[in-house]
Amino acid sequence: MIKSLAVSKTFNLKLVALAFATLGLAGCGGTLSGAGPYKGEIENKNTAYTLVDINANTIAPYMAGAARPVLASITKPLSPEVRLAAGDTLNVLIADTAPEGSSLFAPLATGGTVLKSRIDSQGMLSLPYVGRQFVAGMTLNQVEEMIRRQLKGITTDVQTHVELIGDLSGSVLVAGAVKTPGRFSTLQGPLTLLDAVNQAGGPALEPHLVNVTVRNGTQVQQFNYEDVLAGNNMVLRPNSEVVLDRARQRFVAMGAVGEPGLKDLPSQNTSLLDALGSVGGLREQNANPEGVFVFRMSESGKSKPTVLRLNMRDPAAIFYARQIAIKPDDTIYVTNAAVYEWQKIIGPIVQTMVLGRATGIQ
Repeated sequence: MIKSLAVSKTFNLKLVALAFATLGLAGCGGTLSGAGPYKGEIENKNTAYTLVDINANTIAPYMAGAARPVLASITKPLSPEVRLAAGDTLNVLIADTAPEGSSLFAPLATGGTVLKSRIDSQGMLSLPYVGRQFVAGMTLNQVEEMIRRQLKGITTDVQTHVELIGDLSGSVLVAGAVKTPGRFSTLQGPLTLLDAVNQAGGPALEPHLVNVTVRNGTQVQQFNYEDVLAGNNMVLRPNSEVVLDRARQRFVAMGAVGEPGLKDLPSQNTSLLDALGSVGGLREQNANPEGVFVFRMSESGKSKPTVLRLNMRDPAAIFYARQIAIKPDDTIYVTNAAVYEWQKIIGPIVQTMVLGRATGIQ
């Protein structure tokens, strides 16, 4: 009996020592801590950031702005003046007014003489009796006038008509985050930005996750594709480049949420409630509803970062979460409940006790 009590006393002392060692590990931020800072540590006075407790009096600066209205205007494409470039292919019709059989070219009544020619890399166009002429940068009307001028004195008065049948000068390149990138001709008419993207199969991502860059050689313009759909369409100038790429519309979810990680914002105007819903909400078994934080860097880089604190135990917090706007690069962090952290400490101790009794630890 005395020996049994001594063994039990020794066993209990070992368990107490193990408990203190385990608590020491937890307090030192070892492997038993949560996936980030504890709620109390965030709430401690800290000069590195500004802590804002969200309530009816403090929420205003962090609310989403009014959505931009959808425009009722319609973009009406008007054919721009085409300027020829190297690589363009032309159909040139030359019709002579002299009687058939006595002229260099067929008369207009029989369809004239049709010549197909491509502008070479030096911007030169070669035609019989006209010679090799520089036409890059000219309009179609200017090429017609040049041909009549070159044939003057060689034959009688001629009729000319020049048609662009294969264009690089009038085409539009669409690349990046579209389903079928490529170069699209404007021969059938001018293209708007929506026309060009639609011909490329549409964006490969959700509209609010797509940025559009339009380059035309003289200026660069950038849009969010959702704004283009809202009416900010435009007519593309010939030889423009349209590049769609992923907009940096992401946030990080950490701690006691259903699906932590780097996530896309679910919409252009994402609220905190939307963002929490997109990651599965708070993990019920271990989340601390009183410790929901949003970490936000300052936009100017001069002021201190901001940490927003929301107590989801407060019924009004649901409405606050619906109004708080989440910005790209925000971090949402939900702390663990204190009881969950305590269970993480106690768990190994209980397991050790059970194992010790099973093996008869001395």
